[in-house]
Amino acid sequence: MKKIIFLSLFLTAAAGQSQTINRVKLMGDIQTLSSEKYEGRKTGTPGNKLAADYIIKRLNDIGLSSYEKNYTHPFTFKTRQNEERQGNNLIGFVKGKSDKVIVISAHYDHVGVNGNDIYYGADDNASGVGALLAFAEYFQKNEPQHTLLFIAFDAEESGLRGASAFVKEPAVSKDKIILNINMDMIAHNDKGELYASGTYKNPYLKSIIEGEDKNTGIKILFGHDLPNTGSEDWTMQSDQGPFAKENIPFIYFGVEDHKDYHKPTDTFANINQDFYYGASTAILKSIIKVDKKLN
Repeated sequence: MKKIIFLSLFLTAAAGQSQTINRVKLMGDIQTLSSEKYEGRKTGTPGNKLAADYIIKRLNDIGLSSYEKNYTHPFTFKTRQNEERQGNNLIGFVKGKSDKVIVISAHYDHVGVNGNDIYYGADDNASGVGALLAFAEYFQKNEPQHTLLFIAFDAEESGLRGASAFVKEPAVSKDKIILNINMDMIAHNDKGELYASGTYKNPYLKSIIEGEDKNTGIKILFGHDLPNTGSEDWTMQSDQGPFAKENIPFIYFGVEDHKDYHKPTDTFANINQDFYYGASTAILKSIIKVDKKLN
């Protein structure tokens, strides 16, 4: 009997542990991607290529399936200076029980170097990529209901170009995509507040994820998605925008702007590690719930 009880307790503990995020890996990914070596990850630069190579290796190590060699989906676009540039979206997937698709995304580019200053982009948006990799690892081990696409978008800072390229020519049939969950800046907030934007037009999503911040140490707030509120409406301010244009529902997880936004001080040292871990945990719990509840 003791052996049976011990085995039951062990299996219960193991099941609980399987739903947690590896904090060491999470912090390692954001610290690496926001380090000096990557020179701010601006699209088209050597630092951006190094970041892509790092993410590709992590996706491969996790074991995600890919549509193209090395997960790489190139696209071209014109800059604001009318220069042609190539970007590279990185796409891996976990096949679910359904062929309906949830796209989980975060952009990996940032704004690069200005003079002698490197804009490290820890919160914006190495944080989103670190969480993306953690979620990919979780679902690789825990089969989802829906097929999940994990996309590290390029050229967000150039005008949402990577997301726009994907929506124009998606790796799957567009009518299969039922939701985009996007993360952009989830590691720096002194109030412990993380916003989930996008539920105004799709209130059923709010009803699903309410309460998933419990025991995470952070608070999920809803808002920044009311029409006709100017810059307070975040709908078109990150990579969920091109999905919204196609009437694909979205949840955008992010924080309000802070003093280090788009400054050289957006470093790993200046994020709040406890908030980042709590936010990532709350988002993962939300994704698990959404995956179970959506048809």
